[in-house]
Amino acid sequence: MKNLFNAILRLLVKVALHGYFKKIIVEGKENLPKNRPVILVANHQNALIDPLLLATHTRLNPWFLTRAAVFTNPFVCKLLHLIRMLPVYRLRDGFSTIQQNQQTFDDTYEVLRENGTVIIFAEGSHSLIRNLRPLSKGFTRMAFGLKEKYPELEPVILPVGLGFSAHKRSGSIVRITFGKTIPVDMPPAQSGKLTKTVEKALRTLVVDIPSEDYDATLARLIAHEVDLTSKTDVDTFLETGEVPRPVGTVNGLGNKLMKIFNFPLYWLWQLKKPGVKDEVFSSTWKFLIGFTLAMPYYFLLLWLTMDTAVGSWGLTFLILAWITLWKNKNPQE
Repeated sequence: MKNLFNAILRLLVKVALHGYFKKIIVEGKENLPKNRPVILVANHQNALIDPLLLATHTRLNPWFLTRAAVFTNPFVCKLLHLIRMLPVYRLRDGFSTIQQNQQTFDDTYEVLRENGTVIIFAEGSHSLIRNLRPLSKGFTRMAFGLKEKYPELEPVILPVGLGFSAHKRSGSIVRITFGKTIPVDMPPAQSGKLTKTVEKALRTLVVDIPSEDYDATLARLIAHEVDLTSKTDVDTFLETGEVPRPVGTVNGLGNKLMKIFNFPLYWLWQLKKPGVKDEVFSSTWKFLIGFTLAMPYYFLLLWLTMDTAVGSWGLTFLILAWITLWKNKNPQE
């Protein structure tokens, strides 16, 4: 029953993500391993959107490690476990809580023992900055801990790069790039070597804009219509000044019309927006509002078309709401 619920939820989320984003590009699917314990290590730029994309665009059906602060409510704790999330305690949660991570590691070992998948955002935090930050060692501890407990297993690390044309906007483009798997075939004493190997692999997948003059470089990339989701295109422009595949300009009219014909959802976001202290969560809240309330709004319009005197207006609004959502496209940022 739990697996069925999870499968249905992932299907609904996948459909909603394709409504929220203009395009979701998936590269390197041939690198997805079969019948192996997989520790998926990804960069982290867009809060809850990142794990939702990875959960719905692989056949790995992964579990996630999530900050422990969201597990404080018993009901929420059960719900999060139902959707395959496990708590991770950090120093900011209190030094005494760190030892509770052992239970989380034990749980992940059991997932991996069944050739399951666990996702770790190894940078340890999220950021809208388009580059790769230093990796924490949690994934190496998990890999070597699994080997110690179950020596017969052969886990692999799967590096994944996530790129967004506009982190905070709907109607944008996402690129998910799966790299080649990295075997855990070294002794625990060489955990630093494994970390460096994974970091090197991620750097070949993640768009990396130099920290020096970051804002000016980003503005130049956008002005020259460079695809900000493409590692290859960004590197080519920074090295040669050439733009292999210009993405073109967007006037934003479609986005404005989408807001008009989906106005209840847009107003709810405007009400919520002042309370979103971390801008990285902007896209998360927009998506959640749409995911939970778009269908009730569309059913209301559908009801208006059938049982009221304003049926023609309801039908017009319903059709235009769908068309503008489909046509919604936002500029890069």
